[in-house]
Amino acid sequence: MAKIIHSMIRVIDLDASLEFYKKALNLDIAQRLDFDGFSLVYLRNDENDMELELTWNEGTTEPYTHGTGYGHIAVAVDDLEAEHQNLVALAYNPAEIKEFFRDGVLLAKFFFVQDPDGYKIEFLQRHGRYL
Repeated sequence: MAKIIHSMIRVIDLDASLEFYKKALNLDIAQRLDFDGFSLVYLRNDENDMELELTWNEGTTEPYTHGTGYGHIAVAVDDLEAEHQNLVALAYNPAEIKEFFRDGVLLAKFFFVQDPDGYKIEFLQRHGRYL
């Protein structure tokens, strides 16, 4: 059986990305590996069994393209409104909170925010399958 251990995204400004993921998701550096020309930084917090790997390539100045394949990273939180207010206060410009229903039953309450490289992150209220 396979276990998902990390998801990787490429970033242009490593410091800006580290600040964003610390402030927005409370992710800390679990390990940083600096090589000649690039760095790999693994982020996590006590809530997670999986890590987010930030890959920084020296000399890259043009934004990475996300194409039509990238969707988003999703996180579940206890207090969606408080998380939203925190991201507004940090000037990260989260989208409005939305509710998603099926047959009159609330499936999800959520909003999206983008990191410094334009990757979308979905914040979901812990509910139903998003516990």
